[in-house]
Amino acid sequence: MSVRSIRRISAGVSCIAMLGACVSAPRVSQPPSTGGAPAAVAPEAAVAGDIPDTQAFVAYSPTAGGYTINVPEGWARSADGAATVFTDKYNTIRLESIALPAAPTVGSVKQTDLASLAVSAKGYQPGKVSSVTRKSGTAIVATFTQDSSPNAVTAKVIRLDVERYVFWKAGEAVVVMLSSASGSDNVDPWKAVTEGFGWV
Repeated sequence: MSVRSIRRISAGVSCIAMLGACVSAPRVSQPPSTGGAPAAVAPEAAVAGDIPDTQAFVAYSPTAGGYTINVPEGWARSADGAATVFTDKYNTIRLESIALPAAPTVGSVKQTDLASLAVSAKGYQPGKVSSVTRKSGTAIVATFTQDSSPNAVTAKVIRLDVERYVFWKAGEAVVVMLSSASGSDNVDPWKAVTEGFGWV
């Protein structure tokens, strides 16, 4: 066999070896290119925000008096203008007294209160409005969802489930707004708060 033939055979063997290496090498999939600007990041998925079954409650009355209500013991208390706010993570109770000449109705809450919230609450989505009975009497409750304020440290935003109660007596209303991370099971704690409301 000539030297040229040997060289041709060696070249063929090298090509076959290289082809085998290419076939056996694992493929690495690449994410498809969408082109253009990246999609906007959605708000962070809500984490569990259930209030523990062992949570203790204490009575709270504002300095000006007028009413008393049960609030979870140990929650941080702050002021937001004329309102008093109790917080624990993304769970919030907001209390505010306002002058209201006539007793609220389902219709008045829809037309006035919720119309205002639709403008001021970020990501507002309406739920239901109904009349409920508590120990202190009748209240109008509206449910809705909205985005939380950005976290002061992480700037993250989560979705909130909100229950807004309006208690009324002799020209005065107390608005009790309860909010939790969306999907939290706080039916019993929130009922403990609103059942604990009373006029003094």
